[in-house]
Amino acid sequence: MRKLIYLVAVTLDGFIAGPDGQFDFFGFEGDSAAAILADWPETIPTHARAPLGLEGVANRRFDTVVMGRGTYEPGLAIGVTSPYRHMEQFVFSRTLTDVDPTVTFVGGDTDPAGFVRDLKRRDGLDIWLCGGGRLAAQLVDEIDELILKVNPIAVASGVPLFAAPFKPVPFRRTGVRAFDTGVSILTFERAAPA
Repeated sequence: MRKLIYLVAVTLDGFIAGPDGQFDFFGFEGDSAAAILADWPETIPTHARAPLGLEGVANRRFDTVVMGRGTYEPGLAIGVTSPYRHMEQFVFSRTLTDVDPTVTFVGGDTDPAGFVRDLKRRDGLDIWLCGGGRLAAQLVDEIDELILKVNPIAVASGVPLFAAPFKPVPFRRTGVRAFDTGVSILTFERAAPA
């Protein structure tokens, strides 16, 4: 069965974006960027793939991406209506519909967890949860693996990794990679119930 992987950049204090959705404080350079390009080239938006030498590079880990409206909208603001054209794309939104025929917009009346369980049953590579603290919170029980690109910066407020009421969910660390840029990539898998 396919896995749902939450792979996301995060600050030291647990935020994936600023209060207004900003993410430009996350660096993408040096050895940590090289690792992302090598391990997860499909996480680079389609419009940025050619300039980074990724045109024609096959997806390695993911062939499907799910995201919330807040993650989708920065691309939309610059005219990018299909950010990951090289994958099957699903955007959970109560307000957006039919912006681009290559993106499936999932309405607010759909249960995200049930929807992702159905995606997991399909054949293919794993599913990337691209972002959205509220969506991640709704999917926390479906997340099989966390890959956190921890950046050496604190922002004090913004969009948290999981935007939900208190609910302990155990994960087990399976990997740590430190880079000269100061970024660390931490990998966790869902812990077995006690």
